[in-house]
Amino acid sequence: MKRLIHIELQKLLKNKASKVLIICYFVLLSLIALIASIEFDLGSLHISLAKMGIFNFPYIWHFNTYFAALLKLFLAIVIVSMMSNEYSYGTLKQNLIDGLSKKEFIQSKFLTVILFALASTVFIFILSLILGYSFSSFTEASIVFTDVDYLLAYFVKLMGFFSFCLFLGILVKRSAFALGFLILWNIIEGFIFLGIRLVTPAGSNIGENVSRFFPLESMSSLIFNPLRRLSLVRNLEEQVSGQADTTIYDVNYVQILIVLAWTAIFVYLSYRVLKKRDL
Repeated sequence: MKRLIHIELQKLLKNKASKVLIICYFVLLSLIALIASIEFDLGSLHISLAKMGIFNFPYIWHFNTYFAALLKLFLAIVIVSMMSNEYSYGTLKQNLIDGLSKKEFIQSKFLTVILFALASTVFIFILSLILGYSFSSFTEASIVFTDVDYLLAYFVKLMGFFSFCLFLGILVKRSAFALGFLILWNIIEGFIFLGIRLVTPAGSNIGENVSRFFPLESMSSLIFNPLRRLSLVRNLEEQVSGQADTTIYDVNYVQILIVLAWTAIFVYLSYRVLKKRDL
């Protein structure tokens, strides 16, 4: 395992574009801290995001993991480019000639996926602790580590998404086409969901219940938008709709199992495609 990770890290470190993207990704993650400085006036109401409690424990785990996950495309580009370079530069064929089996090759790529997801999760964990202890009104241990399972959801979400990108990179070979297919698949899921909504009775939840099993939608459903949990937003919604928000924001472990299943499927399909492909 250590040998396989070492091989992949050597490839990444020798690629300037990959290094730049990885550095930019973690720099952008760090910029979440700048949200604390955002203040603006809404009519006669002065709004400070930090004072609204976005960095309060335990809400910060939900807030940071949701917005950090929006930046995952940076590492997705690294992953599909990583596979594209294997074909373009002939390193895949050379690795196999040097004695690396196709199974070990897929293992090395998946270990890289896990490494990216884990590094991002640890980074968000540390950043959240720093911001939380700096701005939160509640710093008791029992409160600080409540809802920390959002980090697990975040890790699984990244691992599933990167595994999908790995599969597309192996299947399509070209990074631009792989990313294009990723966007196309997102659109396809949207049309399928819309089609289900059109053929089912009004007010039915069949579309939502079915779509939670779609690859990208299952990953998206791991962490819902946290802004609706803020008291200001919730009060505005209740005044407009006249109904209280009954959304459950807790991490859904069934959804985690669904994403883990898709992760296993994507890794297996990556291996099957590579095994059958004439290199």
